Amino acid sequence: MKQWIALTALAVFTTGAYAQAFPGSKPVTFVVPFAAGGPTDRVARDLAEAMRKFVPGGNFVVENTAGAGGTIAATKVAKANPDGHTLLVWHIGMAATPALYRKIQYKPLEDFEYLGMINEVPMTLVGKPQLPANTYRDFENYIRANAGKLNIAHAGLGSASHICGLLWQSTLQSKDAMTTIPFGGTAPAMTALMGGQVDVMCDQTTNTTAQIEAGRIKAFAVTTAKPLSGHPVLRHYPSLQEMGLKGFDLTIWHGLYAPKGTPAAVLQTLNEGLKKALKDPEFIKKQEGLGAVVVTDKRVEPAEHKKFVAAEMTKIKAAVDAAGKYAD
Repeated sequence: MKQWIALTALAVFTTGAYAQAFPGSKPVTFVVPFAAGGPTDRVARDLAEAMRKFVPGGNFVVENTAGAGGTIAATKVAKANPDGHTLLVWHIGMAATPALYRKIQYKPLEDFEYLGMINEVPMTLVGKPQLPANTYRDFENYIRANAGKLNIAHAGLGSASHICGLLWQSTLQSKDAMTTIPFGGTAPAMTALMGGQVDVMCDQTTNTTAQIEAGRIKAFAVTTAKPLSGHPVLRHYPSLQEMGLKGFDLTIWHGLYAPKGTPAAVLQTLNEGLKKALKDPEFIKKQEGLGAVVVTDKRVEPAEHKKFVAAEMTKIKAAVDAAGKYAD
């Protein structure tokens, strides 16, 4: 009995001491699954700067580990030492990769500790400027009248534009009406759309708003459940749900994750730092500049964050299964 009490006391003391020591002199690395300069990289760098203010002694840095639709970075973090110093910042791809890849080296709901959601970015359905349609209803009719003749671009397997396109076509039940054209990133896909080499794309407001405002592409709808009535440019466009696509509600969200087995005290420190960062006026301003909305609801809590991702996984898997598109 005395031995058990001693061991319990030692465990409590060790946990407390570890929490006080974290993060110590070692930097906390945010692993980003994409190249520097993209939307997710910007989110991670803004978050790192904000969390430095709220995690005592914290030195947060960003490491870009691109490739394989984000799975290389996710695998790296899943297999990292679970001490809280290696974290993953990733978007909706966290929920999409199990459906898109037959073989991945991690299980999203089992191999990570969920720390909380960061932000959400609306999506827009856009087309090349030469399209004759000017409203979503005209656009939908045009698609059906030209089945087999149109194509839809995306920025690569597992990208936000890929996932959005799959879900839209699945809901519209027009998966056979368009040919999918993958690109090596958002920039070349957008260039092709503006130049008329591709017909349609569904992408984040961060990438489309300026082009819509300049008249370089046409916008038809937003992917949020309700129209973006407060948006200076996109307030003029309906939501897909409003146009009859029942239940369609898609944003590109970002979350923060740690390897499974990270000590509870460290997870608490990181979650508290995250929640304070999400209330930081400077961080909020930067996210608004990206067209993103900082999460303020219960999804900033680990359990709610995980519950939300699980629901997103189910939704995306249904769309991918309907489309029959996988990577090995």
